[in-house]
Amino acid sequence: MKNYEVLDFNGFGYQKLFHFNTWRIAVLKYIKELEIDNIQYVECHHDTDEVFILLEGECRLYFYNQQNGFDYVDMIKNQTYVIHKDIYHTHVLNKQAKLIIVENEDTCDENSSRIYLTEEMKKDLLSKRK
Repeated sequence: MKNYEVLDFNGFGYQKLFHFNTWRIAVLKYIKELEIDNIQYVECHHDTDEVFILLEGECRLYFYNQQNGFDYVDMIKNQTYVIHKDIYHTHVLNKQAKLIIVENEDTCDENSSRIYLTEEMKKDLLSKRK
């Protein structure tokens, strides 16, 4: 028996790699739905923070609040970004991007919320295009 496992994901989109007790590790890679022109909503998680680590490529994290609209940060490789619970967010990845996501294992639609973008919100988001 080996003392370890090697886990990887070479597809596209989101893939859970591992979970233990109350947390999970996943990989997120480029998918068309995460191109800025295709973003339909922002989401927040009510029960937990969420961690993103950019391993490859480029990713811009967008944050939304009703008073100020969209803000963003360009992720730097190998730095850890903690998105606190109840913060609406989304991300735009280039085709080479690969992110690690650490979150509660039970993070799902039942303990998260989405705000679907209005035309005004979409204009604000697109004005912050890279």
